[in-house]
Amino acid sequence: MSYLEETQAAGREIFPDLARAFALFGICVVNVGAMSWPMMSGYGEAGLASPVDEAAFFGVNALFLMKSYTLFSFMFGVGFAYQMQSAERRGVGFAGRYWRRILGLLAFGLINIAFLFQGDILVIYAILGSILFLFRKASPRLLSGWAISAYAIQAAIVVLLALSLVAFSAFDPDGFSTKMVQAGEDAAQASEAFRTGSFTDTIVQRFIDWGGVVTFGMLMQGIGAFAFFLFGFSAVKRGTIANPRAPFWRRCRRVFLPIGLLISGLGAWFTIQAESTMHPDMMLGMALIILGSPFSTAGYLGLIAKWAETPNGTLKTFLARGGTSSLTAYLMQGLILSLIFNAYGLGLFESLPAASAVGVAALTALFTIAFASLWRTQFKRGPLEHILRSWTYLGSR
Repeated sequence: MSYLEETQAAGREIFPDLARAFALFGICVVNVGAMSWPMMSGYGEAGLASPVDEAAFFGVNALFLMKSYTLFSFMFGVGFAYQMQSAERRGVGFAGRYWRRILGLLAFGLINIAFLFQGDILVIYAILGSILFLFRKASPRLLSGWAISAYAIQAAIVVLLALSLVAFSAFDPDGFSTKMVQAGEDAAQASEAFRTGSFTDTIVQRFIDWGGVVTFGMLMQGIGAFAFFLFGFSAVKRGTIANPRAPFWRRCRRVFLPIGLLISGLGAWFTIQAESTMHPDMMLGMALIILGSPFSTAGYLGLIAKWAETPNGTLKTFLARGGTSSLTAYLMQGLILSLIFNAYGLGLFESLPAASAVGVAALTALFTIAFASLWRTQFKRGPLEHILRSWTYLGSR
């Protein structure tokens, strides 16, 4: 069967797959900043030397930063619900298959960290997905309540971190300067590994960087990601994900989207004033972006729902089909960008300014989505999806 026939036969909408494709694009243009420049310093002065580069950095932060991951997390919750429904329809056990899937994601995540990208989300998803299992019998109302509470905690943590950093720089400038010097040394170490180091050096450095991602990143993003797991799960239980014409989606694009983009735009303005990723302006900007993220994400979902309402044209079907192989596309993005920027590839680490790096990432994202879509015209699943499913079901149907 064709993709559309398979979707209709499964009783699903094209809406979720379009959302995955959009999230894949945003994740790639955000992640390239940590793959082309040191994670501790970001693009820095050299990467933001021209107004065009500042505009590209501003655009990515205002439109995609902290929104693509929430959109992807929302779809993880949707996928969790679909897996539960599939098990119920077939009258088979869900728990064993789900835990094998979690272990599969964990394995793919560790491979990603070692060889491709230290900012991997799959390990964090495996950890948070283990907690999501506890909510499998919760009502939609309870899921939404927990989701709102979790994101409120996420926002509070980020605001407190931002205020703490501002206070640190104001009341202990010497100590703050020492920390900034240390951050600069860490960035220089990362630069040496990725710009001139061996393949082994890059693996070691990725795990060093990932140590900060799994701790600091969990505080900055993890709780919010879990909130959107719950939002996605609730959307399936409520039936809104299966109804792109639902009034809720209209409210999202008309009310929530302007609010989210206004707050995120203000936050993005602060980020372009910052000298590094640890500068107080960067933290204030990140706090605002995270506060605006739920509104922006809901607004994007509303826009995608509007597109899903229209007849299934060639472009829409092509992108949605690519969204069905998101694991393949996501890891392929890391492979391509690592070969472009690391010393064992083209060696362009710290060579491309922000606008060029974002342009490369945009082309990479489109290529991976196109590859996944074309692959699906010949095969029932993406290559990595096939591996994960075979492990999850242990060869059963």
